[in-house]
Amino acid sequence: MMISPLQRLREWTPLLPLLLLLAATHWLNQQVQPLPEKPDSSKRHAPDFVVSRFSATTLDERGKQRFLLSAQKLVHYPDDDSTHMDEPRLTSLSADTPPVYTSAKLGELSSKGDEVFLRDNVKIVRAASATQSEMVVTTAYLHVIPDRDLADTDHPVTMVDAHNIVHAVGMRFDNKARVVKLLAQVRSQHETKH
Repeated sequence: MMISPLQRLREWTPLLPLLLLLAATHWLNQQVQPLPEKPDSSKRHAPDFVVSRFSATTLDERGKQRFLLSAQKLVHYPDDDSTHMDEPRLTSLSADTPPVYTSAKLGELSSKGDEVFLRDNVKIVRAASATQSEMVVTTAYLHVIPDRDLADTDHPVTMVDAHNIVHAVGMRFDNKARVVKLLAQVRSQHETKH
């Protein structure tokens, strides 16, 4: 016995309202679902600007160069207002004293730009003067406050000048007063000229 297409349609007719109801329920469910959240770019740690071969100069009250800050690359992140530098170099200039050159592999500026944090291969070079030989200080970390001519670290330091090699843990360097204070475990080796 063969079933005609009309007879098949009559068999499915009672199910048609149920199928329409299922389709309408699915459509309605899709309409009331919340929209997918858009990613919040303020929570993403992505830079808002990058500067290559960055250089900035601070002047003193007489208009003379006081500090020079440069870096191979400077990157600012708006989510935490941090500024990171690759190969930063800070030069402190004063009319009364020889310049001090500070460099590192990495650096970070405070959000106000008044503090510099240097990491990895930090080197301070105080140029020679008529009364003092050149002094080189190396460490792994240095915190610098340029406007106050201060630098400090709690990491091991090595300080070398024409006659001395000094190892210590922790240092405070007051460039204005030209005083270096070594904080702990100080060991010194003195060499005299022959």
